[in-house]
Amino acid sequence: MSESPIRVVLVDDQELVRAGFRMVLDTQPDLDVVGEAGDGSEALELLSRLAADVVLMDIRMPHTDGVTATRELLARPGPVPRVVVLTTFDLDEYVYAALRAGASGFLLKDCGPAELLAAVRAVHRGDSVLAPSATRRLLEHVAEGLPSTGEPGAPSADDTRRERLDPLTAREVEVLTAVGEGLTNAEIASTLFMAEATVKTHVGRILSKLELRDRVQMVVLAYETGLVEVRPRS
Repeated sequence: MSESPIRVVLVDDQELVRAGFRMVLDTQPDLDVVGEAGDGSEALELLSRLAADVVLMDIRMPHTDGVTATRELLARPGPVPRVVVLTTFDLDEYVYAALRAGASGFLLKDCGPAELLAAVRAVHRGDSVLAPSATRRLLEHVAEGLPSTGEPGAPSADDTRRERLDPLTAREVEVLTAVGEGLTNAEIASTLFMAEATVKTHVGRILSKLELRDRVQMVVLAYETGLVEVRPRS
């Protein structure tokens, strides 16, 4: 018996954008667009009564934006869909906020059909939909928005790092750092002299121990804890 199609919901305030995405997705037998919404509030209402696997969520919408909708959706109890945020700008601070809220990555609205299809299938498998290096550039772009630990009385970066990363072994911290630097599993295996399958095992354990959704959130955490240095915009 064949597997059920991946259920996709499209959220964008531009009907033409939704129509274009639907046209691409509907050509695939393993994908099924089960609903559409014109803003975040409408999406939240729709997803309260409709089961979906992947949500393509516009980041900038009137009324309830994509960041707010993503945060509220992924905070719901029980199984929730994976969210890919859509943006016109590849360096958008709103995307950073959505990644922190739990989105599994982002796509530019002018991406090609092959990239769109690959993204939907990737997040359904539990992967992220962007190269870690792309996430790194995004985080560097909004470096000034990261929480400061230099205020009087505030914990130092070292203290924060020890507390948040305490569940990890030394080897897992090395792997997390490498992920934050944008290395692929194959590159990490070569750098740390281990099998690629072992890297995958470490990544899985890090996700589980730190209760992270996917590789994108690993990169975010590597920056926020200071494992990877954030280079401010020039």
